[in-house]
Amino acid sequence: MILSMSGVVLLGIIVFLFFRKDGLKGSHAVVSALFGFYLASTAIAPSIKAGGESLASLLGGIKF
Repeated sequence: MILSMSGVVLLGIIVFLFFRKDGLKGSHAVVSALFGFYLASTAIAPSIKAGGESLASLLGGIKF
C-alpha cells in the first residue's frame, strides 16, 4: 500500500487536531491507528523505530 507523504502529513494534522480539540474518541482512535499504519510504510519508519528503541533502553536503564 503506497501513500504519499502529503497523505501522512494530512493524517498527522488531523490526529493532532483531534487530541488538541476534543480529546480521544472512538473515531479519533481509528484515524490515529490509520496514521500509524500509513506512517509505518514510509521511509521515516526506521528512524521512528530506532528512536523508540533508544527511548525504551533509556527508560529501562533508570534505577529507582
